[in-house]
Amino acid sequence: MSRARASWWVCGVSVLGLLISAASSQQPAPAEVPPVQFVDVTRQVGITWRHVNGATEDKYLIETMGGGGAFLDYNRDGRLDIFLINSGCHKFSVKCTPGKNALYRQNADGTFTDVAQQAGVASSGIYGMGVAVGDYDNDGYPDIYVTGFPHNTLYHNNGDGTFADVTDKAGVAASGWSTSAAFFDYNRDGYLDLFVGRYLDWDYSKEVFCGERRPGYRSYCHPDQFRPISSRLFRNNGDGTFTDVSEASGIAKHEGKALGVVAFDFNRDGWMDLYVANDAVRNFLFRNNGDGTFTEMALLAEVAYGLQGKPQSGMGTDAADYDGDGWPDLFVTNIDYEPNNLYRNSGDETFTDVTISANLGSVALLFSAFGTRFIDYDNDGALDLVVLNGHVLDNIHLFREGVTFAERPFLLRNSGGRFQEVGARHGPAFEKAYVGRALATGDFDNDGDIDLLWVTNGGPPVLLRNDGGNRNAWIGFELVGTASTRDAIGALVTVTAGGRRRVRELVGGSSYCAAHDLRLLFGLGTVEKVEKVEIRWPSGVTSQLENLAARRYYRVQEPEKEKPAARDIKKAAKKPN
Repeated sequence: MSRARASWWVCGVSVLGLLISAASSQQPAPAEVPPVQFVDVTRQVGITWRHVNGATEDKYLIETMGGGGAFLDYNRDGRLDIFLINSGCHKFSVKCTPGKNALYRQNADGTFTDVAQQAGVASSGIYGMGVAVGDYDNDGYPDIYVTGFPHNTLYHNNGDGTFADVTDKAGVAASGWSTSAAFFDYNRDGYLDLFVGRYLDWDYSKEVFCGERRPGYRSYCHPDQFRPISSRLFRNNGDGTFTDVSEASGIAKHEGKALGVVAFDFNRDGWMDLYVANDAVRNFLFRNNGDGTFTEMALLAEVAYGLQGKPQSGMGTDAADYDGDGWPDLFVTNIDYEPNNLYRNSGDETFTDVTISANLGSVALLFSAFGTRFIDYDNDGALDLVVLNGHVLDNIHLFREGVTFAERPFLLRNSGGRFQEVGARHGPAFEKAYVGRALATGDFDNDGDIDLLWVTNGGPPVLLRNDGGNRNAWIGFELVGTASTRDAIGALVTVTAGGRRRVRELVGGSSYCAAHDLRLLFGLGTVEKVEKVEIRWPSGVTSQLENLAARRYYRVQEPEKEKPAARDIKKAAKKPN
C-alpha cells in the first residue's frame, strides 16, 4: 500500500491529508472476511524486544505487575514511535539477564529501529513499571516519565533525538513503588502538571510467605498484606522544575493502592479531575475545585465500589462518552470473579453503574483485566472497548478452576450502549492467551483507524495493525496549544456530522501503565463531510471549524484570545484536498 502525506497550515489549521492508493481500502473485502482485522505485525516491522521481570521462587509481588508502553512521536517526524518499559532483574533475581527499555523509532517504510541506547533512555536505573508522556516545557518535543521502584525517572527530550535524565533537577523522583502516571494541567496555567499513582507501602523486606507450604503452591501475596500509601501531585513551576503539592492539594489525605489513573473533566466545569483505580480498596474521584485543591468524592459520585458495594481490584481505567450524551463515562477493570465496571455519567456529579444493563456483567468473570481503552475500532461512530487480560498469579490454576495465568484479550463492540465480545472475529491475536499489562492505542500507520500496542509481563509485546477500520469515514485532530499546554490535554472537541454530535476529550493518563497517541480520531460511519467542529481549549478559548472533508487529520492551533477563531476556520475549509 503506497501512502503520501500532505500538510499545510492556514490561519492556525493544518490539514494532514493521507492519500491512499487505489489498491488499498477502496476495494471491498471478500464476503467471508470480517470488515476489520487486527493483524499482528510485531516481528514484521522489526520489534524483537522482550519484557524481563526477574521472577524468583520467592515470588516478590513486584515481579508480576510490569511492564509499560507508549505511542509517541518523539522526533516530530509525523510517524508514531514506540517506547517500551522494562522491569529487569531486581535485588534478589537469580539467573536473570538484565533487560533494557526500548525506543523504537518508526522508519519511513513502516519498520522500527530500536534507538534507546543512542537516545539515552535504555536504562533508567529502576525496576520499571509504566510511562507517561507529555511536553512539560512546551518546547514542541514530548518528554517521558518512567515509573517504577524505588523511584521514578523523568527524561527531557532534547529535540535532537536524545533525552536527558532531569529527575533530580525537576524534583519528581517520588520514592516508593509507582505504577500509572498522568500529565495534565490541573491549575490551567499553561504547563503540564504530573500525577503519580503509588501502589503499596512495599519493599523487599516487607514480603511475607503467601500461599501454601507445599511444592508449587507458594503464591504472590494479595495487596491486603501491605499498607496503602498516598499518591503524589507535582505542580509544574514553568522553569523545568516541579513542586510537590500532594499535601496542599488534598491528594495526600487519601491513601490508596493506585494502579490506573485517568485525568478528565467529569463535570464539564473546565477543570480537569482525577479518577484513580485502586487495588482492593475503594477507588478515588478527585474533583478539581479550581483553587489548587481537590475533593475526594467517589462515594458521593457512586464510583468508589463495584456492584456489591465492596472494594474491587481496580487495575486499569479510561473515560469517554460511550453513549453519546456529551458526558464522559468511566470504565474500570478488575481481577477474576469481579466484573469490569462501566459507570454512566448522570450529568449531576453522580454516575450509575450500568455494568449489567450494558451486557458486561459476566463476560469478564473468569478473567483479570489490566490495560483498557475506549476506541472506535471500525469508525462507525460508537465507542467500543478493548481490554487486555492476564492474571497476577502464575499458579492460579491450582486455586481456581477455569482461571488461567495467560488469558485472551477482549474486543467489546458497542451496539446501542450494549457491548458484545467479538474479538475472535477480528483476528487470531484475540484468540491467543497473554499475561497482559499495559495497553496503548494510536494510529501508527496514519491511515485513519486505531491500532493497538500490548505489553505482556515476562514476554514480548504485540503490535496490532487495524486493517479495515478506515473503510468507514473518519476525521482526526492534532491539537497544538498556545495559551494552553502545547499538548492541549483537557481539550474538548465536538464534531457534528450527518446531524449527529460526537464529543471527545483529550484525557491524561488512562489504561494501565501506558501512554497514547494524542490525536483525537472520530469515526463518522458513512458520512463524508463534517458540518461543524467546536474545540474548547483548556484555557477557555474556543475554536470553530466548518465544512471539513472527512478522511483527513487536521492540525489545529489554539487561536489568540483576541482573534475570532471562526474567521480562521472559514479560510481553512476552502483549502482544496
